[in-house]
Amino acid sequence: MTSQPPPPPQPGAQAVPTCYQHPDRETYVRCQRCERPICPDCMREAAVGHQCPECVRDGNREVRQAQATFGGAAVAAPRVTWALLILNVLAYAAEVLRPDEVIQRFAMWSLGVHMGEWWRLITSAFLHSPPPSFWHILFNMWALYVLGPQLERVLGAGRFATLYLLSALGGSVAIYLFGTSAVGASGAIYGLFGALFVIARKLGYDIRGVLWLIGINVVITFLPGVSWQAHLGGFVTGAIIAAGFAYAPRRNRTLVQTCIAAAVLVALVLLVTTLPPYGLPLEGAFT
Repeated sequence: MTSQPPPPPQPGAQAVPTCYQHPDRETYVRCQRCERPICPDCMREAAVGHQCPECVRDGNREVRQAQATFGGAAVAAPRVTWALLILNVLAYAAEVLRPDEVIQRFAMWSLGVHMGEWWRLITSAFLHSPPPSFWHILFNMWALYVLGPQLERVLGAGRFATLYLLSALGGSVAIYLFGTSAVGASGAIYGLFGALFVIARKLGYDIRGVLWLIGINVVITFLPGVSWQAHLGGFVTGAIIAAGFAYAPRRNRTLVQTCIAAAVLVALVLLVTTLPPYGLPLEGAFT
């Protein structure tokens, strides 16, 4: 007896492909990466054809996220700079409405900090010389508007915010140690000057323009009524923080940068908690 070939398959006898996530849905579209059948609800557009949701997630994990020069996520828009500008303007608006009350409660006052009013170390950095004077806030906000976006894009949003706030704190600590009182964002602004100098050196930029800018502001520092203590404290703090961020090794960069910022914060806190202010805050100044 001779064997006979099997009969040809009948039309419709072959299984119709169904979506791998929705077995009740027929589909003839396959994922370009894994070739699993996918229905319209599971299709994700790709450069060529479509992919399934799982392959899209795997592909996104493989894509390296853009970073700022010294770590952190890349900054498309300087949101921290704008947030700081808005906070300063809002604080000034509060001064316009209640100048005496706001200055009395939130200005940097060494004796007040010594007696436990810690908030003055930061709140004073968002205040400026009260109305009708406008030059003080205009100069500081202009400097923040010019320097902020450049440094935020290089450092990343989180590191830039850390630089700004620690520089502001450094300026206030210097005011505290010398036993004076003041208001103004210049401690933070001078911290940005110090950071700009360090980062320009690190990246190999021409620093002559930076030196001219710093020189002009050094002259301003010694004008009557200006707190040179805040300028000095902010500049030194900003330079230290920027050096820590810029020269941290690539390996464990974030950990090293975090430890440096934390060490500076602890040092500033210890200065305030262990040392009394020198003399009494008899004179006020604007920073």
